[in-house]
Amino acid sequence: MHFRARRKFGPLVFNFGKSGMTSWGLQIGRWSWNSRTRRQSVDLPGPVSWRSR
Repeated sequence: MHFRARRKFGPLVFNFGKSGMTSWGLQIGRWSWNSRTRRQSVDLPGPVSWRSR
């Protein structure tokens, strides 16, 4: 059984797993950034999105 939880506090998003906090990120409008992957992404109109490598 897997445990995952996500908590949002304004633009901050905290991701938790079985052993505690796994990552955190920022989400401002359509732009977001994740601390674990260090990637940023932008949701574009329609079914399209962009992610950095």
